Amino acid sequence: MRASSRTGNAVPAGGPGRNCALCPRLKAYREENRKIEPSWHNAPVPSFGAKNARLLIVGLAPGVRGANRTGRPFTGDYAGDLLYATLKEFGFAHGVYAADPKDGLELADCRITNAVRCVPPQNKPLPLEMTACRPFLQASIGEMENLQAVVALGRIAHESTLRTLGEKLSAFPFGHGAVHEVTEGVRKLQLFDSYHCSRYNTNTGVLTTDMFRNVFAKIRATIG
Repeated sequence: MRASSRTGNAVPAGGPGRNCALCPRLKAYREENRKIEPSWHNAPVPSFGAKNARLLIVGLAPGVRGANRTGRPFTGDYAGDLLYATLKEFGFAHGVYAADPKDGLELADCRITNAVRCVPPQNKPLPLEMTACRPFLQASIGEMENLQAVVALGRIAHESTLRTLGEKLSAFPFGHGAVHEVTEGVRKLQLFDSYHCSRYNTNTGVLTTDMFRNVFAKIRATIG
């Protein structure tokens, strides 16, 4: 399936190319990282999981030493440790997570992507970069024919998802544990909010393991 951006330009079905140049700042940062760490992935990070999944998890962007290094979302940093352990607990993943894309871990009825596919400096994408990458999120959502639920990890991912769906931000305020019914085309989706599972949020107590588990318990109870 091919999706189109609001400008009418075709969006590659496989996502942005390895040398995507839509965002000059991210392109320059990527090239800098390639010189420093030539063995790393250092490219847009593709979605992980099957397109026929009912659950989509939307993160913010790859971490420089996490997904930017390994090439798989939430792989190689603390956020992945918590996320994949929780997914396994609730049956959305199985196998061994070893922070390596070759660890054999598989997702079950679940897919993971990011609102911005390239690593941004200081883990902070600019609004223009969010906008430039939004057609790829739109394409990822559109090609998931069985999609029923979306988890937004953090306020920015929440807002990017709403903008992708053409919804008003004011109608769906972000709040950890909140659930919103949103529209994508002719279907209704359940949007679940969670604080991002970053080490900063867990170290400061903004997000506890139980708080994170409760979000996925609610998802499992909703979609079965």
